[in-house]
Amino acid sequence: MPAPPRAGRVRAARLTDLAAVGELSRMAHPSIEIHAGGGEARATRPQPAMRSLGLPVTASHVSVFSLFRMPLGAFRANDQLYVYEENGRLAGLARVERDANRDEWTIVELDAFDQGAAGDIRYRLIQHLLRDGSRRGASRFHVACADEGGNVEIFMQAGFARYGEETILFRDPRRRFPSLRNIDAEQAGIRTATPLDSLELAKLYKRVTPAPVARLEGYRLPDWEHLSGRSSVPRTSLTPLLRFVDLEAYVQASDDGQGLAAMLQLGVAKEQQPHYMRVMALPEHDTSILIRYGLGIIGRRSGHAHRSNPSHQHGVMACVRSYESPIDHRFEDHGMEAIATVSILVKEALVRVAEPSLVPAI
Repeated sequence: MPAPPRAGRVRAARLTDLAAVGELSRMAHPSIEIHAGGGEARATRPQPAMRSLGLPVTASHVSVFSLFRMPLGAFRANDQLYVYEENGRLAGLARVERDANRDEWTIVELDAFDQGAAGDIRYRLIQHLLRDGSRRGASRFHVACADEGGNVEIFMQAGFARYGEETILFRDPRRRFPSLRNIDAEQAGIRTATPLDSLELAKLYKRVTPAPVARLEGYRLPDWEHLSGRSSVPRTSLTPLLRFVDLEAYVQASDDGQGLAAMLQLGVAKEQQPHYMRVMALPEHDTSILIRYGLGIIGRRSGHAHRSNPSHQHGVMACVRSYESPIDHRFEDHGMEAIATVSILVKEALVRVAEPSLVPAI
């Protein structure tokens, strides 16, 4: 006999939901445990009573409660927050980051109490936000999640396609940042990225990215022109979660002077969040100097390059996709350790049609 339909409903969150939403988010996102000495970082899993996306970040990094208590610009006005309410109590939530520049939505939280019905609650939240996003003109929906707890399956049931995996790396905050005095950036071909680099950056991206992935992500030249001002390009599983004081981009010329060999994007975080690094490079290019340079920049910008015990720092995180190896090994050479692997999925809301063209008459 089929189960009766649930009496709950999905709706937009209200300010009066703040306490309940914050508690739900904290339960779903436990803290990362960092062990002194070995530098090992391990993310504890959500309690058995919860289902979440399973991203390995601490509660203060992604919880809705922390976003509401941050400065006003942290939670943007066009972001969306949905809750599932049943019998006067909240049993699930979904939070969406909206990229107004590209009309794309990213699901960064999808939590529900797991009492035999978490899958149904989360699926109803997904369906509601997909309908709402389509009405608001969203062209794509993105999500990154751990491949556990039915995460990937529930999104594929909703029409998402899995197109890759990312390794998330973490650098212990107790490690000192390298000094920039030992790095000759000019000799290494490292300089600040400018809008004039957009064409070469687009070429670099297409050389290192499989064609199906490049088609799905659909970056345009204006996206590369504003690389320093946007955290959503190039996309990773962490960019929607972090809030930066500064977002900077650097490029490194190839040895033969023909085009670019690598790109570095880094963010100096605010509040209780880690700093962020993203490197894109040709497979044959050694990114060691570029990574060391980026760590040195973060140390200088955050004001802790020469402090041996920056206790209130929160480390550095980076993402490397499976097809971008051996960049992950170069990060590990500089004190970063892999803490998780997540799947990245996308759903296109627009229908692709063939361009009209002239054909020979028969």
